[in-house]
Amino acid sequence: MRIDILTVVPELLESPLGHSIIQRAKDKGVVEIHVHNIRDFSEDKHNKVDDYAFSGGAGMVMRLEPIVKAIESLTDQRTYDEIIFTSPDGDKYDQKSANTLSLKENIIILCGHYKGIDQRIRDHFITKEISVGDFVLTGGELAAAVITDSVVRLLPGAMGDETSALTDSFQDNLLAPPLYTRPAEFRGWKVPEILLSGDHKKIEIWLEDQAYERTKQLRPDLLNEE
Repeated sequence: MRIDILTVVPELLESPLGHSIIQRAKDKGVVEIHVHNIRDFSEDKHNKVDDYAFSGGAGMVMRLEPIVKAIESLTDQRTYDEIIFTSPDGDKYDQKSANTLSLKENIIILCGHYKGIDQRIRDHFITKEISVGDFVLTGGELAAAVITDSVVRLLPGAMGDETSALTDSFQDNLLAPPLYTRPAEFRGWKVPEILLSGDHKKIEIWLEDQAYERTKQLRPDLLNEE
């Protein structure tokens, strides 16, 4: 998989995309991640990429030309399955969204900044708009990092145990059950006996029950029960 991220602040993505599972996936050739500075495509002598909105009001708008040049420099080289814009008014991102994106081959993520981007970019280039929540960030870089992280960990070979991602919260509309590790007792706090029984079938049933009960208590909206 190849992910190209367009941003005016590439430094914000260096740490999130340079460690842990993502770095290991890059090292193993599971994914290519390329971060592009939109300022490099500006024809302004100061590499300016924003301007005042025709509608007036506070805040600047990302200019059309450098973003178009950045996108077309990539699409001229290969076909992209999605060109994504991170935006507060995009589709709410969830695990199903991550699963779908993980099946793609090439995607571009455009990080918004300032007050937003020229609407003509959204009209003519963007194929999907994504929001990571009902709040506003300074820019789309953190959202792009969230999307990238959630997608890369699903790619075959990205994780040591490929079944791990399949048991994450939300994969089956359930939260994960409680987890325990050694020691079996600490300060009188004991691990549930069922987990020490060695009966894998009973443990599996217990985990399923716990996942359901936690979801019912904490996120009943995920169950869609009448």
